Amino acid sequence: MEYKDYYKILGVDRKVTPAEIKKAYKRLARKFHPDVSKESDAEARFKEIGEAYEVLKDKEKRAAYDELGANWKAGQDFRPPPGWESQFGAGAGAGGAGFDGAGFSDFFADLFGGGAARGFHAGGGSGGFQTRGEDQRARVEVYLEDAYSGTTRPITLSQQEVTADGRLVNKQRTLNVKIPKGITEGQSIRLKGQGAPGMGGGPKGDLLLEVHFRKHPLYSVDGRDVTIELPVAPWEAALGAKVDVPLPDGKRIKMTIPKGSNSGKQMRLKGKGIPAKTPGDFFVLLKVMTPPADNEQARKAYEDLKAATNYNPRRHLER
Repeated sequence: MEYKDYYKILGVDRKVTPAEIKKAYKRLARKFHPDVSKESDAEARFKEIGEAYEVLKDKEKRAAYDELGANWKAGQDFRPPPGWESQFGAGAGAGGAGFDGAGFSDFFADLFGGGAARGFHAGGGSGGFQTRGEDQRARVEVYLEDAYSGTTRPITLSQQEVTADGRLVNKQRTLNVKIPKGITEGQSIRLKGQGAPGMGGGPKGDLLLEVHFRKHPLYSVDGRDVTIELPVAPWEAALGAKVDVPLPDGKRIKMTIPKGSNSGKQMRLKGKGIPAKTPGDFFVLLKVMTPPADNEQARKAYEDLKAATNYNPRRHLER
């Protein structure tokens, strides 16, 4: 049988990354799919491209294939080395997981036991081939409050789709997305069957929505921990006070400001952050606000305070 150079088939070199392999496959599969291609050898090229991708996308298959070395040239007569089948072919045959029995080349069959790749099936669609659509990713912004309660929100997305004649077009669509309680920044929500359409009538891929919180006027978020910057008056900080603090779940709590507090003092409410089996914490960061001396009475109050305390906040800087 003749040796097949899978790297050459995909138009990549042997040091290519998995992401570059995937990119090359998508480009070529779109170009040579029998449903859309006008090339006379489209069906054969499409099958060859799928075979190359099946091997090179898989870490173990690629490593085994690379063990054959780079000295073989496409078209050369080839036989697997002694012991190859027992070392690499076992478990990868037509009865193995991920294969449906529709054959690739004899070269592939001798190396890996035969059978077409999962998601690359015979039957269906003109040209007789199906491929599952690619998973797609999109970034969505949700409200912090949604993470506390969970909700369903309509989200409008702009996505690329492949038309019947192989063109890429941008389409907007609105989906009702369930935001689970306890979701955090950077987590993904998987929507099955909402990704790119398959070729030849193949199933759609999935849509993965990466969650980010909208900028909030009151709160900042770090993982499951939530912080609010709480303004307090100088007398509240100096004398102590009980103040209302709003929580993202809509509740309010009374919080005690200790006597002699300064700006930057942080207080913690354990377990009041984003809900989970181990919930985050809620932090209150004090910020002492100075009233303006914009009238005679306020100015006199500051003069009296200056005289009564003789306070120098820069004393520690003096030498």
